[in-house]
Amino acid sequence: MITLGEVATTAGASLRGGDAATVITGVAPLPSAESGQLTFLINPRYRRFLSVTRAAAVILSPKDAEGCPIPAVVAANPHVAYARAASLFEPPITAARGGIHPTAWVSPTAQIAADAWIGPHCTVEAGAVIASGAFVGPGCVIGEQAIVGPATRLVARVTVCHRTRLGSRVLVHPGAVIGSDGFGLALERGGRWLKVPQLGGVLVGDDVEIGANTTIDRGALEDTVIEEGVKLDNLVQIAHNVRIGAHSALAGCVGIAGSARIGQHCLLGGGVGIAGHLEIADHVRITGMSLVTQSITEPGVYSSGLAVEPNRLWNKISARLRRLDEMFRRLATLEKKIGRDSAT
Repeated sequence: MITLGEVATTAGASLRGGDAATVITGVAPLPSAESGQLTFLINPRYRRFLSVTRAAAVILSPKDAEGCPIPAVVAANPHVAYARAASLFEPPITAARGGIHPTAWVSPTAQIAADAWIGPHCTVEAGAVIASGAFVGPGCVIGEQAIVGPATRLVARVTVCHRTRLGSRVLVHPGAVIGSDGFGLALERGGRWLKVPQLGGVLVGDDVEIGANTTIDRGALEDTVIEEGVKLDNLVQIAHNVRIGAHSALAGCVGIAGSARIGQHCLLGGGVGIAGHLEIADHVRITGMSLVTQSITEPGVYSSGLAVEPNRLWNKISARLRRLDEMFRRLATLEKKIGRDSAT
């Protein structure tokens, strides 16, 4: 049983109005919340629903709390407060017990902590280390000399290739592949491609989250590095020898080419592409679908690309873009002519 007072304490917020002993049964959006449920106001566009919500209480900012008709859980950062409060209703899943499922295959030379769990149909190869409290879900493959750190959770069907090291409390969602070969090729005479051995590994820091079907390539010589606290969404591609700085977050379908360096506390929107061997400074935000072809040396918000338009308008814009170079040359010629005429 979770009370409103417990919600406020967990959220690090103050309770205005209402009874701290009120039982909260769940969490729901502001427009659809029912009696007994907790809701939240983060986007100001939803403030109009405050007057009609049936929720037992709402998490919101001090500004939005003014005139709030229901009990309010007031926090300077309502989004963070909501995240903390919501954790009460879905606590982290942990292994029920240590052990190895009968259908798993574990090399005799692997080291498995007594309280770690190896799930059904897993493979743990020679020299791998599964640390205390780790959870290796069904269908996972742990390669030779790979390390799965303490309290790390591989949800299901995760592949951790040889010489990959995962830190503590890493969460990896289904289908992720960590430590596969990078795209290293040399072109021989005659146009034939020769594979370049990928001799590095992958180092993943503590408290990293890796989304479903995300891929992180091993380094060509040195390791690919994902620093502590990084959050990777689904379908992210990290090429060989990339380094992602601590506490950066990458949304779905981001692609980062080889040897790029992303700073700390960076935010990359969905579909962003980063060319190889570039450096992105700390505290850089890149909006969705942007293409980065040169290094960014200063913090700030960066964008590229064009927003969606009605098709007929876009066709006109596209046609004019194709003529942009021609128009520039004509303008430059005209400016020179005007300059000569003015001089005379």
